[in-house]
Amino acid sequence: MKKKMWILVGIILVVVGITTFYVGSQFHIDTIQVVGNEHYTEEEIKDIVMSQGYINNSLVLFLKNKIKPIENIPFIETIDIEYVSKNKITVEVYEKAMAGCVYYMEHYMYFDKDGIVLETSKDKLEDVPCISGLKFQEIILHQKLPIEDEKQFSVILKITQLIQKYELSIEKVQFNQDGSSVIYTDNIKIMLGNDGYDEKISKLPSILKEAKGLKGTLHMEEYEEGKSLSFTEE
Repeated sequence: MKKKMWILVGIILVVVGITTFYVGSQFHIDTIQVVGNEHYTEEEIKDIVMSQGYINNSLVLFLKNKIKPIENIPFIETIDIEYVSKNKITVEVYEKAMAGCVYYMEHYMYFDKDGIVLETSKDKLEDVPCISGLKFQEIILHQKLPIEDEKQFSVILKITQLIQKYELSIEKVQFNQDGSSVIYTDNIKIMLGNDGYDEKISKLPSILKEAKGLKGTLHMEEYEEGKSLSFTEE
């Protein structure tokens, strides 16, 4: 019995050794495909993966990520590593959906479509509009923006959601004391007034396409369907 047991142990060790050698020598990574990234470049995502205990083995890296996923990366919800073939993996990035940001205490505070503060950074992301004209006593990460005026808060969320919906490249949203709103894109200042945001912002993609290259102020305060718009060129 002992002899048979040692033979069995020997066979198992040989199989494990051969398997280990095969996996170690045949599953080296030649290609890393990155998908889902917007705020980070492909090279930045690769650097993040490689800085998190990178293993140049597609199978081992895939299993490692399933057991201990990459976490605590600014602006990223999760990073999944998928096994494609022996020499190729796909890194799928799920970024946090940021609707806008406010500048507070020398930091940009990024919030989602519900007004929950997701991230804080000294860097301004180009594709996230910055909201100005608001006052805060304190902003806390992972909590709702502390805007006492619920009407103003709903307007902020309405405008940032519409900007996302129509995929507009807006740099800044300004709220004035009279309740009116102004948005800025490239060299154009757009006066939205204080109502009718759905209809006004829905028309902006086609309007801005026609106004490309111009510099000035677009007046939409009294916008009506079929009515010509006033544009003051600088």
